[in-house]
Amino acid sequence: MCGMPQQPPVRSIVVRPARPDASMSLLTNVMDHSLDEGYAEAAARKKAEGAGGMPRTLRAKLGLAAGLVLAALVVTVGAAQARIAAPAVAKEREELIDRIDQETTAADKLEDSVDELRADVGARQREALKHSGGSDQSELVGILSGATAVHGPGVKLVVNDAKEASTGGEGDPRESAGFSDTGRVRDRDLQRVVNGLWESGAEAVSINGQRLTALSAIRAAGDAILVDNRPLVPPYTVLAVGDGGELSTRFQNSADGLYLHALQENYGIRTGISTADDLRLPAAPSVIVRTAQPHTEKSEQTEKGTS
Repeated sequence: MCGMPQQPPVRSIVVRPARPDASMSLLTNVMDHSLDEGYAEAAARKKAEGAGGMPRTLRAKLGLAAGLVLAALVVTVGAAQARIAAPAVAKEREELIDRIDQETTAADKLEDSVDELRADVGARQREALKHSGGSDQSELVGILSGATAVHGPGVKLVVNDAKEASTGGEGDPRESAGFSDTGRVRDRDLQRVVNGLWESGAEAVSINGQRLTALSAIRAAGDAILVDNRPLVPPYTVLAVGDGGELSTRFQNSADGLYLHALQENYGIRTGISTADDLRLPAAPSVIVRTAQPHTEKSEQTEKGTS
């Protein structure tokens, strides 16, 4: 039997309905894969860390708390050490103050002893001169040299700092003109006052009870003024023995008197001058002469012989 060629079996084709968004393939892809793979991995890693360990925010808070506790501990320990050391520091300060007071007392006693010895030496010198037959000359020499206490008419001049005297003089016109800071009396000021009084006819001068001689020095040590190495404090009272009225007039009209007036007008230095009928000036400590020698006829003949 002739066979007829057999036809392959016909498979049924199932036609699926088309998606409504088939024409929007790009949007569909974005919606299906909205999270990038890198972000997905990071999210998964963070989730794993949260599941297996401590959250980062909690660790940060704990670290901050630990730092604050450590800082508080350091401050507490420092305060405790300061409280422990405070009594020792206070004790050392008190001991230092006591030593300063003791040394100051000892220095004052030594100064008093030196004054007594100088007075004794001066008295012996005057007594020796009297016995030598030259009492009048010795008294005159003692007055002029300052070795003898004197009294008589004269001038009282008070010089004081300005009421609001400053301790610094940076950029001050008085400093730039050869002065120091505004409102404070300085050693150079007293030097000019004393020199002006000598030039105006004063026969004896003292500052705050310190008698001046030919060897006296007025110097500064910090803010203090020293007269013969003795510190003085304002107000400075200058006594000058002489013809009171004439001495006052000549001094105020002199260059040094005008200088003092300029200090008063421009910088507030307080000054006051008055005449007195009887001023008493103490004797100066004995003056020790090491180089100068009296010029006599005998010494003059010796010099001619050597020449």
